[in-house]
Amino acid sequence: MTKLFLSLHVLAAVLAIGPVAVAASMFPAALRRATGAADAGASAAGASAAGAPGDRDALANLRLLHRVCRVYAAVGTAVPVLGFFTARSLGVLGSGWLIASIVLTTAAAAVLALLILPGQDAALTALQEPGSEPEQDPEPGPAPAARSAARLAMLTGVFNLLWATVTVLMIIRPGSTTGA
Repeated sequence: MTKLFLSLHVLAAVLAIGPVAVAASMFPAALRRATGAADAGASAAGASAAGAPGDRDALANLRLLHRVCRVYAAVGTAVPVLGFFTARSLGVLGSGWLIASIVLTTAAAAVLALLILPGQDAALTALQEPGSEPEQDPEPGPAPAARSAARLAMLTGVFNLLWATVTVLMIIRPGSTTGA
């Protein structure tokens, strides 16, 4: 039964967390393209249609990436559930490497659920509401869309780093006596 749980746990991690990591990583660049932030210096005649603010294809792409993140985040809840069954069958529930992995997994889930998904949703809402972004930003620095894209890129990097750390802990299992 241990091998079954372990196989399902690894498959769930690869098939559920991988798409979230990729889609969330693609979202900030797609947001920059959709708001025209990437083409801010381009002339009106030379700007590509894909980079024009309000472009329907760019908005559809953002919606798709956000939907992938939401759906696979829900499917990804199977990863820790199957992980607990695997750990119980291996008898390693009290191991330090596993406890560290649980803490990091919880942190990754919190970053995704509390910061990344709401940030993506807010960015989509801002793009869909006509005139939601003021012509003149009173704050110095980049426009709100560019700040949102940068923040989402940073948060996604943290999310991916947390999952990479969990993966390494699962492979090397420091202090494990179950062999590896």
